[in-house]
Amino acid sequence: MGRLLLTAWACTAVLWGQEFKLGSQVSDFGIKDVQGNAVQFSSLKGDVTVVLFIATQCPVSNAYNERMKALYTDYTPKGVKFVFINANRTEPAAEVARHTQEHGFPFQVFKDDDNVTADRFGATVTPEAFVLDRTGTIRYHGSVDDSQAIERVQTQRLRNALEAVLAGRAVESPETKAFGCTIKRVKKAT
Repeated sequence: MGRLLLTAWACTAVLWGQEFKLGSQVSDFGIKDVQGNAVQFSSLKGDVTVVLFIATQCPVSNAYNERMKALYTDYTPKGVKFVFINANRTEPAAEVARHTQEHGFPFQVFKDDDNVTADRFGATVTPEAFVLDRTGTIRYHGSVDDSQAIERVQTQRLRNALEAVLAGRAVESPETKAFGCTIKRVKKAT
């Protein structure tokens, strides 16, 4: 019972600090590249932007590596910008850089060392996706699809959201349950 209460409290604390919610605009924020250089989100976003929280050690996130590469390859030519972020305190920048290279990611992965960005989005697991339209408004939040096992996928949730936003339509299912490993957060002073 105590562990369940502690988990519920931790999730509530994360969501309580959440600034960027479905339907709200995302203001500019800073993250770091794996070399430790500061980068502003405003320099990375486009008319349609996907912010995707991922991990190096999470088996669920790793099960999506090929799907994330395919999304990037399929939607970058359509003008979609991708911002991949690792917010795990247990996965240092050097490990993120190595993981990116070992898996042949055609995209850069940024580091959110102190979870400020993950907290602002209310991101709790990896992988977890957010789709922003040209005004910077979150139009989709949730999972990439509906099954970790690719052979069982029935709904391409992120792809469906991207197609809707690119066409200027409302996203049919704007919020879905993201599933994966919890983001390993830094302890913050209270």
